[in-house]
Amino acid sequence: MHKSLNRKISRWVIGVFFFSSLSLSAQQQWTPDGNGYYLFSPDRGIETVDVLGKKTPEAFIPPALLIPPGATKPLSVQHFEVSANGELVLLFANTKRVWRENTRGDYWIYNKKDKSLKQLGKNLPSASLMFAKFSPDGSKVAYVSKHNIYIESLDTYKPQQITTDGTDRMINGTFDWAYEEEFGTKDGFRWSPDGGKIAYWKQDARHTRNFLMINNTDSLYSFTIPVEYPKVGLDPSGTTIWFYDLKKRENSQAKIAGDPVQHYIPRMEWLLDSKGIILQQLTRKQNESKIIVSEASSGQSKTIYTETDAAWIDIKARWNHGDPSGWDWINNGKAFIWVSEQGGFRQIYTIDMEGKASLVTKEPFDMIQIDFIDTQKQDIYFSASPKSATEKFLYRVSIATGQTQRVSPASLQGTNDYKISPNGKLALFNTSSINYQASGAVVSLPEHTQLVAPRRTNQRSPDDNHRAEFFQVTTVDGITLDGWVVKPLNFDPTKKYPVVFYVYGEPASQTVTNNFYTGYNRLYEGNMAADGYVYISLENRGAPAPRGREWRKSIYRNIGILNIRDQAMGALEVFKWGYIDTSRVAVWGWSGGGATTLNLLGQYPEIYQTGISVAPVTNQLLYDNIYQERYMGLPQENEADFLRGSAITYAKNVKGNLLLVHGTGDDNVHYQNAEVYINELVKHGVPFQMMAYPNRSHSINEGEGTSEHLAKTYTNFLRMYCPPGAR
Repeated sequence: MHKSLNRKISRWVIGVFFFSSLSLSAQQQWTPDGNGYYLFSPDRGIETVDVLGKKTPEAFIPPALLIPPGATKPLSVQHFEVSANGELVLLFANTKRVWRENTRGDYWIYNKKDKSLKQLGKNLPSASLMFAKFSPDGSKVAYVSKHNIYIESLDTYKPQQITTDGTDRMINGTFDWAYEEEFGTKDGFRWSPDGGKIAYWKQDARHTRNFLMINNTDSLYSFTIPVEYPKVGLDPSGTTIWFYDLKKRENSQAKIAGDPVQHYIPRMEWLLDSKGIILQQLTRKQNESKIIVSEASSGQSKTIYTETDAAWIDIKARWNHGDPSGWDWINNGKAFIWVSEQGGFRQIYTIDMEGKASLVTKEPFDMIQIDFIDTQKQDIYFSASPKSATEKFLYRVSIATGQTQRVSPASLQGTNDYKISPNGKLALFNTSSINYQASGAVVSLPEHTQLVAPRRTNQRSPDDNHRAEFFQVTTVDGITLDGWVVKPLNFDPTKKYPVVFYVYGEPASQTVTNNFYTGYNRLYEGNMAADGYVYISLENRGAPAPRGREWRKSIYRNIGILNIRDQAMGALEVFKWGYIDTSRVAVWGWSGGGATTLNLLGQYPEIYQTGISVAPVTNQLLYDNIYQERYMGLPQENEADFLRGSAITYAKNVKGNLLLVHGTGDDNVHYQNAEVYINELVKHGVPFQMMAYPNRSHSINEGEGTSEHLAKTYTNFLRMYCPPGAR
């Protein structure tokens, strides 16, 4: 029930929507020197672009050379990788969706020397290849097809299958639904630095039951769509790590202590000397983390570092843009960078290969994410916002001394994002606040001197009707909540206005951040401010705001209780402003926010009269084990907490107007959640309205007209049951 917008919005949060023409994407790749990047566009092919714009973009591969033999059009490239020597390009095209993203398709090799374009895995099923990547010397490519791993020499283009047990339930080199959704893991194999071995994940999902989605519309007879999906309390897929030796042509298993079913392995990478791997192992409850080193030759393993937490331990994906991959080595592989909350804040540490940990960021505030590690200068660039949990700025800390300095100029506000080049000297820079946004600038580091002006800017005028204001309220429980509010046009504080609260409320996402789109509601047709609504969002405890470990983890075993009380008590403080019409109070949210909406209607019906709940988890026991057990524990031990925090428990108390929206093809939060909640509403005679979208996923955006229809449905319901305008 989490993730980000680049995963088809599996958590619906209106966040930072500004994009730069220079922000690196799947169709861009830095040049080795870090002074430029390769860029693909359909009409220009792949070009080499100078970051500073001093040179005209140069053709690297013209479109005409991307036309496969026998075809008439160039490949539609989703992703590409240029080899280390710049002579070969790995191209990913004809892509198909797997769970959240298009991660399978066809791969091609373009050779710049002879201008040839050859397909990999040509005899394998079309669009079945996944995660192809060069060997370190560029002579081979490894990839996954149908849950088996292959190696293909670029001399012969003959695939060698290195695993043979892959089936729909024996998974080599990639992951099951739950691992991908909740750990961000997709690519499940790694070349050794010397190219002599491959280490890979193997998952045994044979005991994971299928959840069956049903398609009633695309054929005369309905058919089911199975998804292996481990519900809360059920065992996850057993996960092990294996080695393949290219010379010996042998597979062997890493001997890692612990039940592979009752532990997770969300991270694994090679040691720099290719003698073994290093990995992170989490217990089933994700409250104990071990760093383990395993020898490739013998498979023998040893634990070098252990950490525990009374709640849960986050993995790298939480501070690495959703990507858990990579091991951040320093001192030529003798130590590495680690992030931990054991000191009360999310802070950066170094850990050596004997397990000795040293604190790097000593100030008492949270690091939001690591942006770049400069191993030459022994500096780490990271994002943080010590004074406001709604913003984000760039900082630099010396690994040796721990001395920290802010890199973002003091004049900047809001959310500031940096894509730092491999040389650590340049950064593509975007800035966004409620008043201003600019994207596509280039700055020098660490000076932050602007070298290229922004390619796009937007300045909000003082009378702009989408302008949000930030505020704080302190509840009766002594909890101070951040919030934003968008007031109606021609606001008159002597009148009463309807209010719409936008909620999320769970540990996956923030709603109160300072960016240009703060306060924007994409589901509302028209202009909420012009129509006379007050639009508000509050950030409750448990949200992943940079306010310290205690703020974030106080929600442990309290989802559906603590966050709901914070929202309700915060609303009561808002009512004290005097201009809120407390007879016209609406709340809405998506996914976790949909669950929060239902809980607010059920637990505090005296506060909220209208709710729009999109794709909600209505019973926490129906969601996947990795997410729900991380934050709630194991139902075998504390099932009462799961039920106490589930919206279905309070369905009988709903007194107001409810619109429930769900896609029947939601493989994340199953349509089952809507049906069991509807049964409870019917049982207790609670009237409601329902909009089901056939075969739509969690994002409810597939199919012509879907997004527009959802917006119209949302808007009509809100206007009818929470009428706009001052009174």
